[in-house]
Amino acid sequence: MTDSTTTRIAALEREAEKLRKINAALMSRVERSTDQQLNAFSLFETAIALDQQVRDRTQQLKQALQSLEKTNGRLLQAKQQAEAASSLKSSVLVSVTHDLLQPLNAARLTLSALTEMASEPKSVALTDQIDRSLATLEDMLRTLLDISKLDAGVLRPEFGPVAIASLFEPLEQEFVATAAKRNLGFKIMPSSAVVRSDPLMLRRILQNLVANALRYTQRGTVLMGCRLKGDDICIEVHDTGPGIPEAQREAIFVEFQRGDAGASDKAGIGLGLSIVRRFADLLGHDIRLSSRAGKGSVFSVTVPRTLDPVAIPVREQASVDYRYGGMEGAKILLIENDLSSAEGLAHLLEKWGCDVAVTISKTEALERIHALDGIPDAIIADLHLDNGETGIQAVDVIRGEINAKVPAIIVTADYSAKAASDVSAFGHELLKKPIKPAEMRSLLSFLLAAEQSSARL
Repeated sequence: MTDSTTTRIAALEREAEKLRKINAALMSRVERSTDQQLNAFSLFETAIALDQQVRDRTQQLKQALQSLEKTNGRLLQAKQQAEAASSLKSSVLVSVTHDLLQPLNAARLTLSALTEMASEPKSVALTDQIDRSLATLEDMLRTLLDISKLDAGVLRPEFGPVAIASLFEPLEQEFVATAAKRNLGFKIMPSSAVVRSDPLMLRRILQNLVANALRYTQRGTVLMGCRLKGDDICIEVHDTGPGIPEAQREAIFVEFQRGDAGASDKAGIGLGLSIVRRFADLLGHDIRLSSRAGKGSVFSVTVPRTLDPVAIPVREQASVDYRYGGMEGAKILLIENDLSSAEGLAHLLEKWGCDVAVTISKTEALERIHALDGIPDAIIADLHLDNGETGIQAVDVIRGEINAKVPAIIVTADYSAKAASDVSAFGHELLKKPIKPAEMRSLLSFLLAAEQSSARL
């Protein structure tokens, strides 16, 4: 083999090796390209699958939103129905309170007038017994109505600064006669503290605690006072009753559960302390009880103190006692659409020496004023009159017609906070039915005396 042949063979081998390398590179590129295509196809298939899942999920979400909208619609309807039912319960309870207390108010007013006419000891004893029965009925009825309102959710606290003295003084006046009849000592320690609470609910709590203490105490003393407890005021009611066994201490706060009352008092039906617990829970006030068998019990309610100022009514600032003066010959305009209540109150006012004009509406009241050509010394008007008219409106119209700011007392069997707020907003005095004659006499005497004093100035 010649050198040229060898050289040519070597060149061909080199060329063949080069071609093998090129082929290997091309095959590698083709394989990579195929893998990429396969991957792209796989990604495409995955994208299609995900798109379908998104469509499915979107459809499910639409269905869920539609279902939620329907549910929200039903919830809104249910909420509106519940609010309507609550409003109806509230109006029904106000109406029931008014209608039930009206005849009771008439009976107590008539009895008060009869009591002042009675002279024989036997007649006085009988009227006292009837008065006690009516007072018991009133207390039971008011308590049952409170429970109904709490269950209906229509009682809501209105918090504000409350002077302890504004609660203690009326309670002392209310219960001092009861304690005297039972030959018990009764004392309320004065306090200048101011607390944050709902004044009506807190007064009801204290009223029930004192009534409970007097009911179960056969001899000794009932004492109410305040104790400082950090940033709070602890209002305590002490009695020297039989004490409460530990096993009964929770049960007595349950409806219709009574302790062992004395033989002379079977009037309670076991609702007073239940109302205490319910009001305290609503207000967020802590109720505590400590007791020793044969020694007595201490009930307490803890209320937060406040430095907020409390407006003191002018009547509380007066230094002169007008309780029973200045009523002889006073001209009283009475606006009352319940004839029984009107007759009872008119008889009572006449026994006190007043000259009473009885009317049932502002229109009739104006006619009487024009016919008599005289301005009344005071107006007593029922809050709820016929045809949607109110005593507040009647007083306002009458004052404008006669151009005189005659003092006015609004009486009502409506125990709602709105009624009290409406009367207060116009600066009138408010008395709740059944009217307590002594309270009416004291307030009317004060207003007449204050008016006379103002006229002299």
